[in-house]
Amino acid sequence: MASPDTRQQKMSPTAARTLRSKRTGLRPARDEPAPQLLLASQLIFNIGFYAVVPFLAVTMRDDFGMGAMAIGIVLGARTFAQQGMFLFGGALADRWGARQSMITGCLVRITGFLLLAWAADFTLFLIGAVVTGIGGALFSPALQSLAGVAAERSSSKNADRAGSNAPGQNNRSSLFALLVICGEVGVVVGPLLGSFLLNTGFDTSLLAAAAVFTVMAVVFWLFLPKNAHTTKTPVELTGRVPPSDLWSCLKDKKFIGFAAFFSVNLVATNQLYFGLPVELERSGAGASSLALVFAYASVLTITLQWPIAGLMRKAGPRIALPLGFALQSLGFASLGVLAIFPPPNWLPILPALVLVTGTALGNMCVLPVAMGLVLEFAGGRPTGAYYGLLASAGGLAVVLGNTALAPLYELAYTPSATALAPWIFLSALGAITAAFIRLFIPTSSVHHSLRQDLHAAQGGATPQR
Repeated sequence: MASPDTRQQKMSPTAARTLRSKRTGLRPARDEPAPQLLLASQLIFNIGFYAVVPFLAVTMRDDFGMGAMAIGIVLGARTFAQQGMFLFGGALADRWGARQSMITGCLVRITGFLLLAWAADFTLFLIGAVVTGIGGALFSPALQSLAGVAAERSSSKNADRAGSNAPGQNNRSSLFALLVICGEVGVVVGPLLGSFLLNTGFDTSLLAAAAVFTVMAVVFWLFLPKNAHTTKTPVELTGRVPPSDLWSCLKDKKFIGFAAFFSVNLVATNQLYFGLPVELERSGAGASSLALVFAYASVLTITLQWPIAGLMRKAGPRIALPLGFALQSLGFASLGVLAIFPPPNWLPILPALVLVTGTALGNMCVLPVAMGLVLEFAGGRPTGAYYGLLASAGGLAVVLGNTALAPLYELAYTPSATALAPWIFLSALGAITAAFIRLFIPTSSVHHSLRQDLHAAQGGATPQR
C-alpha cells in the first residue's frame, strides 16, 4: 500500500494543500483574490474614471477658456501615458506583486485627480492628466493578470474533474467576458454620476473620484492576498519551462506578432471617439446624437457580451478571432458605402449605428478570447508584462492609425465618393487581421506539454489512466 506521502505526491497542488489543511486543522492560505473582488474593482474603476475624464475637455474649454490644441494635447498625453506605460506597469506588477502595484496605482491616480482639482492653467492640467494615466498603467495590468490567474485556476479545476492535465483554453474567457460587462456598466454609470456632480462644479467630481480610489486602495490593502502573484506558478520552474523573466514577452516573436495584429481591435474601437463624430456631422445628426449612439453601444455590450463569449468559447480562438475582425471589417466597409450617399431622412444616424454595431460585435468576439490566450503565451510565467505589452501595442497602433486617418477624415465630412476613404482603410486593416491573426495563435500541443511540466514543477504528477 502506498504511504500517505506517496499519495500526496500524486495529488494536484490544490488537493495536496487541502489534505495538509485537514491534517493540521488550519485553513489553507488563499493566494489569489476572489473573482467577485476583481469584477467589483473593474466596475468601480470605470465609474470613477468616466465620472471625470469625459468632462475634462468641457471644463478646460468653458471654465478656463483653453483652445482645441491645448485640450487635445492634454487628452492625448493622458492616453499615451496610460497605454504607453502599460508594459512597464505590467512588469512592475510581476516584480512587486499585484497587490502592491494596484495599491500604488490607486494612490498615483488619486494624486492626479487632486492635481486636476488644483489646476488653473495648462501646465497643471497636463501634469494632472499624465499622472492619472500613469496610475491606470500601474493597476490595470495587475488586475488583468489576477483575472488571468483566477481564470486559469478555475479552468485547471475543471480539467482535474474531467481527468485531464491540460486546462481548456476555451473556458478561460468567461471571467474576462464578465470583466468587459462590468467595465461597460461603469462606462454607462460614470458619466451619469459625473453629470450629476458637475452641477456642483468639476472639483466635486474630481474629489468624489479621488474618494472612490481611496476606498479601493483600502479595500486592496485589506482583502488582496499579500502573496497574490501574476502567475499561477510562483515557484521557480525548471526543465523545458522558461524561467520567470519580466521581459520574456519581448523575446516571444509569436506573441509580438499577435499583439501587433490584435492592436487593430483598439484602433477600431477608438474610432467611436475619433471617426464617429465625423460621421455624425456628415449625416447631419450632429454631436447631440453622440450620447444616444454611445448608449446604444453600451446596451449592445451589456446584453450580448455574455452569450457571444459563450459561442466564441465553443468555436475556439481560430474561429473567434478571424470572425470578430471580419465583423469589424464588414462594419467599416458598409459605412464606407453609405457615406457616399446622403443619409436616410427617416434615420440619419443609421450609418453611425452600422459602425457601432460592427465594431462592438467584433470587439465582443475577440476581446475575452485574446485575454485568455495571453495565458497560453505566458506558459506559466508572470503575465503582467504580457498584458502590458498587449495594451501598449494597441496604444501605439492608435497613435499611428489616427495619424494616418486624420487627413482621410477631412474628406469624409460630406456625402461623396471620397467620403469612403477612411472607412475602406479601416476595413482593409480588419480584413488583413482576420486573414493572418490565426497564424499567431499559440498551438495547444506545445502549451499542453508546458503545462505538464508546470504541473510536475508544482509537485504534481501526470494522472495514471
